[in-house]
Amino acid sequence: MPQLIKDGALAADRWTLLPDAYSLGDVPERVPVAVPLALWLAERGALRARGNVGVILAPDDDPAALAEDAATLPLIAVDFPQFTDGRGYSTARLLRERHRFEGELRAIGDVLRDQLYLMAECGFDAFALREDRNADDALQGLTDFSGLYAATARTPQPWFRRRKPVSSTDTFYP
Repeated sequence: MPQLIKDGALAADRWTLLPDAYSLGDVPERVPVAVPLALWLAERGALRARGNVGVILAPDDDPAALAEDAATLPLIAVDFPQFTDGRGYSTARLLRERHRFEGELRAIGDVLRDQLYLMAECGFDAFALREDRNADDALQGLTDFSGLYAATARTPQPWFRRRKPVSSTDTFYP
């Protein structure tokens, strides 16, 4: 059973992810589910009426396809098929910054401790860890660093704008 970290703590997973669902017949009733983008786009009306439906984005999926749904979706799960595939980081930033998604943004797939801090900076707030990983150890990955120089989804101000002047002669770029 996958281990879930949500909002910086271990959590029970109430969602059923259905990455291989191809039709409404593959979707069980009365449980919160997440379906692939293709099924969501094909059956948006029926799935939206059902309620408690999220979307799974594969690395090749365009997050702009969810732009008009971002305000109402409770969950978007972004798949990382291999830890070396970084496209999900960009997907997360686009969902949070451009499409203003405010629901649960979950990293799924080959998710490892070393990635959690940067994933959180990109906008993820939930992480489904690989089954062979220790969730308590992975939680520490969220605090491995004290900050970044660049602007991120979680910290939109770059370091030089957050820095306090040391003296009155310090100058900063506008």
